[in-house]
Amino acid sequence: MSWTRPRSIRLSLTVWYVGAMVVVLGVYAACLLIFVNQGASRSLDNRLRGDFHWAAEMAEQRPDGTVTWFEGAAADEDNPWLQVWNANGALMFRTAVAERQPIAESGRLALHADNSIVAVPTATVPIRVLSGHSKIAGKPVVIQVARSEAGMRRTLRDLMITLVLSLPLAVAAAGVGGYSLARRALVPVDRIVERAHSITADRLSERLPVANPDDELGRLASVFNEMLARLESSFAQMRRFTADVSHELRTPLTAMRSVGEVGLRERHDESAYRAVIGSMLEEVDRLAYLVDRLLTLSRAESGLARLSVDVVDLRELAEEVVAHLGVLAEEKHQLLTIEPDGSGCSAADRVVLRQALINLVDNAIKYTPVGGHIRIRVAESPEGPTVEVSDNGPGIAAEAAAHIFDRFDRGGRPRSEDGGGAGLGLAIARWAVEVSGGHLTLETANGGGSSFRIALPKAVCTTP
Repeated sequence: MSWTRPRSIRLSLTVWYVGAMVVVLGVYAACLLIFVNQGASRSLDNRLRGDFHWAAEMAEQRPDGTVTWFEGAAADEDNPWLQVWNANGALMFRTAVAERQPIAESGRLALHADNSIVAVPTATVPIRVLSGHSKIAGKPVVIQVARSEAGMRRTLRDLMITLVLSLPLAVAAAGVGGYSLARRALVPVDRIVERAHSITADRLSERLPVANPDDELGRLASVFNEMLARLESSFAQMRRFTADVSHELRTPLTAMRSVGEVGLRERHDESAYRAVIGSMLEEVDRLAYLVDRLLTLSRAESGLARLSVDVVDLRELAEEVVAHLGVLAEEKHQLLTIEPDGSGCSAADRVVLRQALINLVDNAIKYTPVGGHIRIRVAESPEGPTVEVSDNGPGIAAEAAAHIFDRFDRGGRPRSEDGGGAGLGLAIARWAVEVSGGHLTLETANGGGSSFRIALPKAVCTTP
């Protein structure tokens, strides 16, 4: 359920850290108990074997031929549990401890003595018994020694109590330490969040702090900064586009209003009114042209424009464009020529590609001075066919070339020198070429002027 999940990364990291510490400490405690238990068990077995060797070496023979062992006056637990059986299975000797703590299984174990250690269960704790053969005064005997597991069990119990009491404290300390470490590690996140809250559409120039660009948080902040830079650029383009559209739309509307107000000030004859209406219709045409261009770009960027892919002969397309725009070139006494270097065919939408070439040639005619020369060169290359539109006009400044394909960009020229254009032709031309799988670039023309180069994917020309 959602209410059981930590509400912050800091708390989540702490929970995971504490959980990992519980697992690690639990495994450590289990391994420690196993190790101590095995060590205590081996120590108890070694003490039993020591008792056996002591019993075999410390026997004393009385004058009457019987055998006895030395018993100190220490506490009972410090004296060994010892029984000695003769070869016939009769009990020869036992210590005081053995008399007070008899083991019911001792007789059976003595009959099957094989120098092994056997744990005999009792009402309290098991007792380990070692029964083995030996010789005393040249006579074979069976020596039995025993020790209780109480000491070993007491050691393990004390260790378990210590672990049970210390592990919660260790886990609590780990939780506090983990929370402190997580809080310290996530300080850059708090700074990023605080700065991000202050960034608005009007403050996109600000950037998130990057404490260490090489760690994960630093790389994340750097990516966000790159995104902010793209957003800032997009917002700037949107504002510039809105301002340009407003200006372009206001100009014909203002002209229409001015012409209409002049026409209504006084009474005029029919020819004067016709002139006024004609001027207003010219502005309407300019406004419709602008709206149509904007609609074309909008459909292109949204992917709504439908394309029909055909094999297009670029030489024939260039001849068609020259025939269409030749009248404009003749009005400025310009020479508009085609320089074919092969036919060149490409798979593209003929209408879209024709519009791109018309825009390029129309711009060349517009900016080339009277009596200039405009060349359309169709060529073939191993990479694909190309179409170059070159002129000997004033050219485009280097600082304006980087934005020449932006909407409403006129290459740094004022509107008065633009011939009334909207600055959308090259933007539409670039889209038309790119949607056909090609590239449109501005190149330096020999002897000045401008040269636009269309590179398209190659296709096999179909013969009629």
